Amino acid sequence: MRAWDIVDHEDLPYEDGTIYLMERGSEYVIAVNGRELMGNRMHGSEDALADYACDRLEVLDDAKVLVGGLGMGFTLAAVLRRIGPSGVATVAELMTAVVKWNRDYVGRAAKHPLRDPRVQIHLGDVAEPIETHTDYWSAILLDVDNGPQALTRPTNGWLYSDDGITVARNSLITGGILGIWSVFPDDDLTDRLSALGFDAEMIQFTEDGRPTPDDDGVHVLWMARKR
Repeated sequence: MRAWDIVDHEDLPYEDGTIYLMERGSEYVIAVNGRELMGNRMHGSEDALADYACDRLEVLDDAKVLVGGLGMGFTLAAVLRRIGPSGVATVAELMTAVVKWNRDYVGRAAKHPLRDPRVQIHLGDVAEPIETHTDYWSAILLDVDNGPQALTRPTNGWLYSDDGITVARNSLITGGILGIWSVFPDDDLTDRLSALGFDAEMIQFTEDGRPTPDDDGVHVLWMARKR
């Protein structure tokens, strides 16, 4: 099998380490310190994060959706397929390199969502647009890490804390959706979402052929509606 070629890399701004874009034929992956975070070959659960949330919204024409983590652009692209012409999709991405790679290399796989005029880019922590708005977002979709039990950036833990969940709830409109992507299930998170004002469900999504820590291809999505 052909070895991976390093296309580009950038030092992490928040800790020691490096993020890499690697290519093998038409396949790309983004990895941090040798740990694969995402690729362009399998993205069903990233699509589902957006689709499941949009399925639960009463109004999509002018929906305002915040996507935490650009990745390969698949969640953002799925949002754009669902919201109307007056809708806005804001994507928060911490790494300038990831935005550049989507524009220069990997955007074709997701049909170049960054070129859509409905897209706004927030270059920085997703916590910032969450904290600065009240009763604003129709949906907040978090795929900034591997989930509450598999953090690659320790400060992301705040997003899944009681304080972070409460701030996200206040930032959503009534009936708005908080969607969370994870590698692992977490019954405690489901319980805390419910206790903090959401109707929450944990959904297992199976993606055959996609590597996971236990090789079963199962990822987890939370859909939490603000009461």
